[in-house]
Amino acid sequence: MLAIYLAVVVFGVFVVGVWRDPRSFSNAVFLGLCLALGALGVVDSAHRLPGASGDLARLLVVALGLLVVLGPFVVASYLVLNGITMLRRESIRLGNLLSLLVGIGMFALVGLMFIAIRRSQYTALDMFTIIAVLLSGYVSFLLVSYVSYAFVYGRITARRGADFVVVLGSGLIGGDRVPPLLASRLERGRQLHQALAARPKASPMLIVSGGRGSDEQVSEAEAMARYLIERGVPAESVTREDQSRTTEENLTFSKAIMERFRPRYRCIVVTSNFHVFRAAIIARRLGVNGQVTGARTAGYYWPSATLREFIAVFLSYKVVNLGICALIVALPLAYVGVESLRGHW
Repeated sequence: MLAIYLAVVVFGVFVVGVWRDPRSFSNAVFLGLCLALGALGVVDSAHRLPGASGDLARLLVVALGLLVVLGPFVVASYLVLNGITMLRRESIRLGNLLSLLVGIGMFALVGLMFIAIRRSQYTALDMFTIIAVLLSGYVSFLLVSYVSYAFVYGRITARRGADFVVVLGSGLIGGDRVPPLLASRLERGRQLHQALAARPKASPMLIVSGGRGSDEQVSEAEAMARYLIERGVPAESVTREDQSRTTEENLTFSKAIMERFRPRYRCIVVTSNFHVFRAAIIARRLGVNGQVTGARTAGYYWPSATLREFIAVFLSYKVVNLGICALIVALPLAYVGVESLRGHW
């Protein structure tokens, strides 16, 4: 029952964290801990149920075992198949290959574990396998926590009383045309702007944010503004932020515009659904007063894009994460070293 009690406590901390600021990455970690402790608590509690508790406990243990054993194969297979789809539909670059590479890596790790288990003698390969499993376990926990909370965050975005809708750019095609990914963001922004404008005494402004790339004829902001105006958004309601090149600059320069028009502003930031939580983390760090909402993207594009976003978030906390990874590597090596010294004594 201890795991259940701990899960309840962690869930309470999670709820308080979301209430204080839903954009914090710590919320994702607490949600992941709550889910892990809750799963352990359910299995443990099954032994304590009256009547058919033994059968139920065995069923839960078997289900958990199948999840642990077959889960990696299912996920790895899905990622490999998705990676092949990405190769067929998108350009060949590292960001689009992530799902394929992670899937292959998962199969390689499972194979390494199988080889290590079948060996009768302890070797350096076994130590490498242990470290690889521990590292992948830590990263996998953070990834599952990130994805789970990103799903939750995307459904609790606050809308009420916003003064601005900020749409983040994502590149143009042909130097001046809005691609489908960006069009989805703009349509989401247009819908939100219309909903806000329909409220009494409301006069929200739409900020389109994106600079001009070296291969583009116009700025992203100009192409985005033209798209919106052609679809009925009043020209006077659209403001262009045309200097930014990154998400950080999108939010920083848009924040300056909003503070100039209305110092005590509130906003909604629109981006693609896979980018929502990372954009929210950045917005929190920059002091942007608003939440982030997502526009739909093609299902096949989501896994690699989400992995790319997670890697960026993981590295944004690199001091903590790389420190923990270094500790994970050092502890088994230190243990082997101590045992080796004991053997010599």
